[in-house]
Amino acid sequence: MQDFPVVDISILAGGSESAKQTLAARVDEVCRHTGFLAIVGHGVPEEVSAGVQATAKSFFDLPLDKKLVVKMPYVGYPYGYAPLQTEALAWSLGDETPPDLKESFSIGPPDRSHADTRSSDLDFRLAPNLWPIDPSGLKAAWSTYYHAMSELAARIMRIFAVALDLSEDFFEDKFDQHPSAMRALNYPRQLVPPKPGQLRAGAHTDYGSVTILLAEPDPGGLEICTPGGEWSAVPSVPGAFIVNIGDLLARWTNDRWVSTLHRVVCPPPDERARQQRQSIAFFHQPNWDAEIRCISTCLAPGGKAKYAPVTSGAHLREKFRRGLPSGGRQ
Repeated sequence: MQDFPVVDISILAGGSESAKQTLAARVDEVCRHTGFLAIVGHGVPEEVSAGVQATAKSFFDLPLDKKLVVKMPYVGYPYGYAPLQTEALAWSLGDETPPDLKESFSIGPPDRSHADTRSSDLDFRLAPNLWPIDPSGLKAAWSTYYHAMSELAARIMRIFAVALDLSEDFFEDKFDQHPSAMRALNYPRQLVPPKPGQLRAGAHTDYGSVTILLAEPDPGGLEICTPGGEWSAVPSVPGAFIVNIGDLLARWTNDRWVSTLHRVVCPPPDERARQQRQSIAFFHQPNWDAEIRCISTCLAPGGKAKYAPVTSGAHLREKFRRGLPSGGRQ
């Protein structure tokens, strides 16, 4: 995508009002079209990103038995290690594909109080993180990165508020206790051919407000479905994060902004045995009890909201559980 949008958000800090409006107008244009953009000028120190990437790689390089020490303890638990082929993201949209060719490790807010219920029937919003012993620096690196992403997401939401003709602080009280998740994804080398229809990550939309992705520059594999219905590769932009709109923000805006279908495809057959891919995704989620209803500035005079109000937590839990295929039960 040679015209993939790259947006410098540094102007938000101390910029003039007209500069902010110009930035917001550009963001609004992109979010109406595909909802995918690369952001630069974000201010996240390179060493913070490097630390989370290095510790994630060290974790995924461990023998399987050591990774299984922090395996998600039951189906539907949100945090910990998920082995290969225990999730099929396409299932969240009702498309019953083979399980995805990826493994993952996930955490929630590092500093909040937790309740260890060990019950899949209760809300997982207070489920404790499962921190591995090895590598030794993982917890510190991940906590630092999580807080950096929380701060960056808050700045992005301020830009979004201006783009939607709202006060800059409109979203603040909807995210002051956010249950956002952070997930490292490892797509290992493929030594056997995938099953028909099997991808590294099946076609899906993200569940929350906005996703911030840190991906290795090479190899690629991330593709989005363009408004014309074609799959197009997302390019690597040095020093940038890839940001995309999730389902809840699309609902909030009455589909003025789009939550675009995306996927991670398998490498070509002659590259499968060599190409490994890793990425870190931060899924920014509104407060568990936040009500998501159509924003007034996104409703035309005399128009109606497309969606009934929904709470953030109920929506997240339902989408998360749909992505657990019967073939990948733990």
